[in-house]
Amino acid sequence: MTQKVKIDTEYIALGQFLKLAEVIQSGGMAKFFLQEYDVFINGEQDQRRGRKLRNGDEIKIPGFGEYVITN
Repeated sequence: MTQKVKIDTEYIALGQFLKLAEVIQSGGMAKFFLQEYDVFINGEQDQRRGRKLRNGDEIKIPGFGEYVITN
């Protein structure tokens, strides 16, 4: 089941998203998490923690879940 993650801004960085979605405990863990796990954004693998996620973007993290960004 896809979980919806609501943001109040135009976009959110991937590192911030991981913390907001409670995938990681703190923002400082983002770099290490992205080195160890595959993250797919709209079907394409992306490991840049600064990647901007916008309304409608779909994020899949095998073993953690599927998410969609909503405003």
